[in-house]
Amino acid sequence: MIINEQNGARILAALSTSIKKVFDGAFASTESNYDKVAMTVPSTGASNTYAWTDRFPALRKWIGDKAVKKLTGHAYILVNEDYEGTVEVDRNDIEDDNLGMYTIETESVAESAKRWPDGLVFKVLTKGFSEKCYDGKTFYATDHKVGDGKSVETYSNKITAPLSAATLAEAQASLGAAITLMTSLKDSEGEPLNLSPSLLVVPPALRETANVLVTTDRLEDGKPNPYKNAVEVLVCGWLATTTEWHLLDASRKIKPIVFQPRKKPVFVAQFDMNSDNVFMRKKYRYGAEARGVAGFGLWQQAVGSTGTGA
Repeated sequence: MIINEQNGARILAALSTSIKKVFDGAFASTESNYDKVAMTVPSTGASNTYAWTDRFPALRKWIGDKAVKKLTGHAYILVNEDYEGTVEVDRNDIEDDNLGMYTIETESVAESAKRWPDGLVFKVLTKGFSEKCYDGKTFYATDHKVGDGKSVETYSNKITAPLSAATLAEAQASLGAAITLMTSLKDSEGEPLNLSPSLLVVPPALRETANVLVTTDRLEDGKPNPYKNAVEVLVCGWLATTTEWHLLDASRKIKPIVFQPRKKPVFVAQFDMNSDNVFMRKKYRYGAEARGVAGFGLWQQAVGSTGTGA
């Protein structure tokens, strides 16, 4: 059907509605995992400033004035960024009813839009070995400082041990060491943080090793497995290396990574038959737009290993 002034608005409106229906269906059916490791903090401006403190607020015996935990310890700013995914539709394909391929492209854009937070969040996690968090240290570091100015302690949340289920000694030196590091952390007042390691994030190359570590009764050397059911395993293709692994306390409302959406993914379309793009190139466009960013939360809730052994 040839698009003209008489039928153009009706045909293009119906096409836009049909494409959006496909987009919405694919978006709804696509799974995402970012919320397992990240807390969502909505943004209403160009950026958010996070004033993290070294203290996790907790109840204490009330004697005299209340000890107010002010979130003014360290300023950490996350600036929102724009994202898009766009598809062009040739007018000839509409007039020739050759639109089947666009269904696949629409589903692909919708899946990418749904997984947009995953990409932001897990790329931040894997950069934890090289990029700084709120205290000025890399997110994974051996020299995080915790204290009230009078007394300062140094803590590590970084190791290099390869994840291993080969022997009890190797399991203890990897997953066991990470668990010990996290559960030994204290706040700036010397009180235990009582963190609970709950999630082991690994690349596809470590899927089998991780599953053996947390699901089998015995390790590969035949000895009883003390880490069975200790944590949940999440296999993540966004991780930058095949050896790194991350142990997280994702059991709390506060999580180790921040996902900051300014505008969640939305469907957008340009089906105006009088637009310059149609006049000059006979092209219509549609796709998805989003705006936001991800960043580091509290390093205390994560232990990372490069897995290189050195």
